[in-house]
Amino acid sequence: MNYQAILFDLDGTLVDSIHDIAAAANAMLVSLGYPQLPHEQICSFVGRGVDALVWQCLLISVDESAPSPELYQQGRQAFAQYYQQQLEAGQTPIFDGVIAGLDRFRQTGCQLAVVTNKPLAYTKLILQQTQLAEYFALVVGGDSCEEKKPHPLPLLYACAQLEIEPAHSLMIGDSVNDSQAAQEADIDVLLVPYGYSPNHDVHSLGAQAVVADLVQAYEWASKG
Repeated sequence: MNYQAILFDLDGTLVDSIHDIAAAANAMLVSLGYPQLPHEQICSFVGRGVDALVWQCLLISVDESAPSPELYQQGRQAFAQYYQQQLEAGQTPIFDGVIAGLDRFRQTGCQLAVVTNKPLAYTKLILQQTQLAEYFALVVGGDSCEEKKPHPLPLLYACAQLEIEPAHSLMIGDSVNDSQAAQEADIDVLLVPYGYSPNHDVHSLGAQAVVADLVQAYEWASKG
């Protein structure tokens, strides 16, 4: 295998977290006096971090052109409370093929890392509760760098921390954020079709390949 580091997105790639996110978002909205939103609509807000998610949920719910700063802060605090409760329940499912794929990548001697826009504390809690933490030498959260994906900085930061050149790294994700960040960092990227990319066909995002799961990602990477 030509790659020395494999970088993984979290939500929509390793874990099916939309149920926790949607439950917390809807609990936030109800607590503020707004109706719940469909899971599919909340899913379309996933990918740019918690702040953007809360903003989008409120933006679509208020009558004004934008939520007030006070309302946004209330929503942000409420979401954090409800999402923490969801995560502590420890019911976030892992996608099929994740464990088998991670086992194969680890056996090659590659360094594995998570690079996500989710805050680091939430990310580490999910990885611990799903027993995925042991696979990763590094975890980069949405608050680990000054920029989030689709900016390339989090991927470049991960490579620097692992002491691996970007050209020897591979990103595996599920969305335009992963694809764009990887391409701007000159890192090869694979996309899975089962994640959270409601506004974009993953086949149109310029990835090296679209793979069914992490096992197929390993098989693709091994051919190089």
